[in-house]
Amino acid sequence: MSKKSTTSEQVASMVETILVELGEDPGREGLRRTPERVDASLRFLTRGYHLDIDKIINGAVFDAEYDEMVIVKDIEVYSLCEHHMLPFYGKCHIAYLPKSKIIGLSKMPRIVDVFARRLQVQERLTTQIAAAIEKYLEPKGVGVVIEAYHLCMMMRGVQKQNSSTITSCMLGRFKSDSKTRSEFLDFIK
Repeated sequence: MSKKSTTSEQVASMVETILVELGEDPGREGLRRTPERVDASLRFLTRGYHLDIDKIINGAVFDAEYDEMVIVKDIEVYSLCEHHMLPFYGKCHIAYLPKSKIIGLSKMPRIVDVFARRLQVQERLTTQIAAAIEKYLEPKGVGVVIEAYHLCMMMRGVQKQNSSTITSCMLGRFKSDSKTRSEFLDFIK
């Protein structure tokens, strides 16, 4: 399936049609600019499709003889569920065991955003982050855990306000060595 570029005017027109179908009057004061605002909002919330991870990392991978666990925890995550286009949000924790390379710490949240700012499911988001860290650093292991709240479960469907979803992806030593995995999980508690 090929992607066809849609202009802002086309998206705004579609949003206006949706408003009419929902029984609203797009001409009323509060809704007059809503189609344009929704277009801008959706483009911002899905900007990850247009981000280039190579440019984001921008050479911030360095040779190092450090071989202990590196953890960046409590990275805020905001994404849109691909099933209902409703937000899910929470925290992401990333750990890796360097083999010979480390990465600038600010790059970790940026990598999270590359994948979170797309229509997503939490499971795929978790594995995409882990795969990117593994690709760029070639570490001994990578661990990624995301805990998130899904508005598609909170506002509609089962309407469970306090349930969160936890996903993990463990690669290398984080998968094969229970002590490494346990140390990571203890650190992020």
